[in-house]
Amino acid sequence: MSFRLLYLITLLLLPFVLTGCGTLFRSNSAPTSNAGHGGYYLDDGPGESPPEHLEQIPDAVPRAEPLHKFANKPYTAMGQVYTPDLSGKPYMARGIASWYGKRYHNQKTSSGEFYDMYGMTGAHPTLPIPCYVRVTNLTNHKSVVIRINDRGPFRSNRIIDLSYTAAWKLGYANAGSAEVEVQQLFPK
Repeated sequence: MSFRLLYLITLLLLPFVLTGCGTLFRSNSAPTSNAGHGGYYLDDGPGESPPEHLEQIPDAVPRAEPLHKFANKPYTAMGQVYTPDLSGKPYMARGIASWYGKRYHNQKTSSGEFYDMYGMTGAHPTLPIPCYVRVTNLTNHKSVVIRINDRGPFRSNRIIDLSYTAAWKLGYANAGSAEVEVQQLFPK
């Protein structure tokens, strides 16, 4: 392999390496029906044996935490530049939420923590890491509080990715996505 080709490959891969985001390589393919397993992505899903009593897993509780040193720097994903909003201004948005499951379970998140699909966490492209948000399913009005510890989703029609448990508690795990309202919460 020539030096020039190696140099070009390195330049192309560098943004992916620098982001350190386990969710950067999510599939952009449409949800599949996966006959009887819900609307999740090709090789993702809820896992073979989720814990019993998912409804008893407590929501995240907002608390004061220092911002992550590296996860809050501007970054590029899928050709788009994202700049985390560290202004401290309130955030509220409506849009489509998706979820990620076994495909990313136990992989490092942008914060360096290991993703737990049975925890109450999520991914957002620009909210500070860590921070807390209330996510409300606009169809059934169920609501959960999660801790943002990862970056994503990187599809223009999605505003947030949730853990499997959070999506299950909101009633959309089988559908794959739902229209939600996301409101940032601050510690008291």
